[in-house]
Amino acid sequence: MVSEIQSYGLLGLGWLGVDHRMADMRVVLGLEYDGSRFCGWQSQPSGAAVQDCLQTALAQMAGHEVKVSAAGRTDAGVHALSQVAHFDTAVTRPQNAWVRGVNAFLPTGVRVLWASEVDVEFHARFSAERRSYQYVLQVSPVAPAVLSGKVGWYHRPLDLKAMRNAASILLGEHDFSAFRASECQAKTPIKHLIQADIRQFDNVILFEFTASAFLHHMVRNLVGSLVYVGKGEHPPEWMRTLLEQKDRRLAAPTFMPDGLYLTGVHYDPRWNLPTCHRTVPLG
Repeated sequence: MVSEIQSYGLLGLGWLGVDHRMADMRVVLGLEYDGSRFCGWQSQPSGAAVQDCLQTALAQMAGHEVKVSAAGRTDAGVHALSQVAHFDTAVTRPQNAWVRGVNAFLPTGVRVLWASEVDVEFHARFSAERRSYQYVLQVSPVAPAVLSGKVGWYHRPLDLKAMRNAASILLGEHDFSAFRASECQAKTPIKHLIQADIRQFDNVILFEFTASAFLHHMVRNLVGSLVYVGKGEHPPEWMRTLLEQKDRRLAAPTFMPDGLYLTGVHYDPRWNLPTCHRTVPLG
């Protein structure tokens, strides 16, 4: 694919369908990536972040430097099935050309799923109305080998009913300071948690969360505390105590990033974007 692109040249015609415009336009991308291969979403001096790889690939296609903004800045080791990002360019390409061309320049572990031109008022982060995450937890005596880096792990059975009761307490608008990382830059710890479901598939437990927005490490901190309830260290009502006390030190440690997936970013239909929600295929 790369040789095909190079044979036309970045500013050629052919399948790229180049058309320079004086005014910038905004392009939205749907992405998936394996977080274990990167040091997170946000650009790093090492160039090993998803944002760095994507901006480099887009620059190859656009013929100019590109700055990308994403709906969520995932941490190192956190995966995405449905990340959304946007960038501005004065160069047009057919939508399938952005997908095929950029993927040709991206490293293994990250891919563009779709591209769509959108009004310049759209912002991948600030236009998002809700975000969804899933956490995949394998419960088994032995840590996973084949799925290492793709799932979280706990070595003993967990009480699913107790965890579900605890999760129900989290629903609604609360001050989630007890589940907020110390370096979190959010203006307020008050968030509205819309979904907190827990399902089991054989030896895998799937946690599903949807909220207006999440605090830094919030999902991993919620999972860690729910696991504490599941193993009998605290009753379900402990979650209410944590919400009331607003003290991060009282909650469980931050759970491992391996099993966390950004699965959905939800926008107003007026933006006319492709589906921005996918789920971990468990059954």
